[in-house]
Amino acid sequence: MASDVAVLTMVRDDDFFLEKWVDYYGGLFGRSNLYVINHGYEASVDRIAEGCNIIGLPGDPHKGFDNKRWRLLSGLTNGIRTYYRHIIVGDVDEFVIVDPDVSPSLKEFLAQTPTGQVLTPFGLDVMHRRKDEPEAISQERIIGPRRFVRKSVFYSKPCVLSGGAKIARGGHYTDFDKLNVPEGLYMLHLKHCDFDLYQDTLDRRNKVVDDVRGNKPNRPVMMGAHWYRENRNDDEIFAKFEEMPVADGFDFSPEIKGMYESWQPRGNTPLWEFGKFKNDVLNELPERFFGII
Repeated sequence: MASDVAVLTMVRDDDFFLEKWVDYYGGLFGRSNLYVINHGYEASVDRIAEGCNIIGLPGDPHKGFDNKRWRLLSGLTNGIRTYYRHIIVGDVDEFVIVDPDVSPSLKEFLAQTPTGQVLTPFGLDVMHRRKDEPEAISQERIIGPRRFVRKSVFYSKPCVLSGGAKIARGGHYTDFDKLNVPEGLYMLHLKHCDFDLYQDTLDRRNKVVDDVRGNKPNRPVMMGAHWYRENRNDDEIFAKFEEMPVADGFDFSPEIKGMYESWQPRGNTPLWEFGKFKNDVLNELPERFFGII
């Protein structure tokens, strides 16, 4: 399928989200325009991502993993971008969506979006409130069974590129000096969308850190804090979601206004950033979003 949009991710031992990622983005743009880095030559990745462009890499444990990963993703993003109007880059549990009231689909939205820029979808963490949401999620339906979100400065990532930009570790910053947060464009981060899936995923992440550390259990490893076994407190994390108040409405214009007003260079680096905003309440996704993921 010919497409003006490419999508890039890197994955290891994350079959549930990869299957959903391929289904969602492949349905929009065609598998031939999806690029999957198979970290560790996993047979399940080759199976799930059949028809995509798969790049295999050794999966041996090593220090500085996240820095190396994002150097690779940044370079590939800028190379692949030259063959498309837009490229989306991110982790396999991150999904860029558009409000159905703004556009019928992400494909149509990007087809009407000018190039030569970097788009920052507004970040929303999908949270599982176990008492309110006993229904299981599935490959067919995540949003609906899960409807509570927390606005996130951390996942408001500059991840849709049609202009050249160096992407920093984690995908949180680039050196593109103009901020563009389009109305109705969101990044759904699904790490916390299901308690059982969360536990299973972190068990595997912890093993990666253990493998890198080897016989030096206190050795620092350049990975996110959640990869460390000693940082886990799963029940406490999800219990806090139950305690957070749910705000009325679904309007993030004050936060987006603040992002523009605080836009500035990130210290003495070539990168750019916006300021933080409060995220101490949840919002409920309107029904028009149900089934979008």
